[in-house]
Amino acid sequence: MSSDILLETQGLVKIFGDIRAVDGLNLTVHAGEMVGLVGPDGAGKTTTMRLLCGGLQPTSGKMRVAGYDIPKQVELAREHIGYLAQRFSLYGDLTITENLEFFGEVFDMPQKEMKARAKDLLRFAGLERFANRPAAALSGGMQKKLGLATALIHSPEVLLLDEPTGAVDPVARQEFWYLLIGLLRGGSAVLVSTPYMDEAMRFNRVVFMEKGKVLLEGAPHELLHRLDDRVLELAAEPQMEARRIAEVDPDVEDVQAFGDRLHLRVRQIAGPLARLPAQLAIGGVALLHLKPVTPTLEDVFMELLDRQVAS
Repeated sequence: MSSDILLETQGLVKIFGDIRAVDGLNLTVHAGEMVGLVGPDGAGKTTTMRLLCGGLQPTSGKMRVAGYDIPKQVELAREHIGYLAQRFSLYGDLTITENLEFFGEVFDMPQKEMKARAKDLLRFAGLERFANRPAAALSGGMQKKLGLATALIHSPEVLLLDEPTGAVDPVARQEFWYLLIGLLRGGSAVLVSTPYMDEAMRFNRVVFMEKGKVLLEGAPHELLHRLDDRVLELAAEPQMEARRIAEVDPDVEDVQAFGDRLHLRVRQIAGPLARLPAQLAIGGVALLHLKPVTPTLEDVFMELLDRQVAS
């Protein structure tokens, strides 16, 4: 393992009955890098996280975290891992400070060091004013921040975050990502799972997963180039009729709704741009605009799924 690779899997497989929840995963995360596992529910993201922290035994394959083999050296590896589960898993009747100190004691931190670290993390997470509030009384966003702080109490090199912004309001999500960016400057290796395609643009690398398999990985801007000059945005009323008309165009491969607009993935732009305005007018659809746009990672993911189905 390269000296700056803090997390690595080779051919990782986890089978539950007839389901291959993780199917041959090869993954690396370097120091100072944030990698995102992106995909819908059932893609294998949470299972991967639980394997990496030693919560599950692999069916086959290899894992190394912070230089330790898992599961053989899992107890040693856990000293270097910070793990934030999907669901709130702290002690609701303990205060913020008490939760931090409890987890410090779990890692056998000296009292003086633990209290200083807890104070720093309260400041880092913006929770100083709420230090004596019971965890159960916190908002969803504050609970996520506390979860992150407790995962960091022992200064881990590797951070595993399983859908950390689920059920969190937009402002709290923005604050959470700001905290994570600060961690990267300190050289942490961060692996994040998320079903939200808009969050994927924040990662150094994106790993698209579906049914346990990796469909594609790369830097976000590199992945977007797959669909250069192949996405049109259509705004029209009524939208359902506009969609029906667009779907029968010979150069339109797929149509997806993005709020009050449609994204059309096309083989080439010129044909649909020339044909669709007239077809929409014949169908009694009011065209607001039809124009080429920069693709999103959701466009890329849908194209990958279509390719997988076709193959």
